[in-house]
Amino acid sequence: MHEQRTGLGGISVLKARGTVDATNAPRFAEALAEHVADADRAAEHPLLDLSEVYLACADAVRSLDRATGPLARAGRALPVVQPRPHVREALTAAGLPGIRLHASLTSALDALTGRGPAAQEPARAEPGGPGR
Repeated sequence: MHEQRTGLGGISVLKARGTVDATNAPRFAEALAEHVADADRAAEHPLLDLSEVYLACADAVRSLDRATGPLARAGRALPVVQPRPHVREALTAAGLPGIRLHASLTSALDALTGRGPAAQEPARAEPGGPGR
């Protein structure tokens, strides 16, 4: 999905569906890296919608880390919207520096325009929370 938003410019949303596991994690990482690169070339803000995704293993989390590593090294992060609760917990526990988790597309867009909560911090596990 490609849109223009007032005050933000272009956005490009990749909506993933299904299960990411050891058999398809490399394809997922490749598709996501391509999405980010295409959005950069088009001067759009890339976003990832995980509302219909299940992460089934550590390979799935590593694939997301591989695809967003260049963003993290550049001091940027990919907004990830609407992950299911167990996916949110896995990503929070992993603390990937190249992603920012958002409960909705609206909150992700607000963070991009500077109107939302400080969504510029990477996903991190809370002390005593999931993954601890």
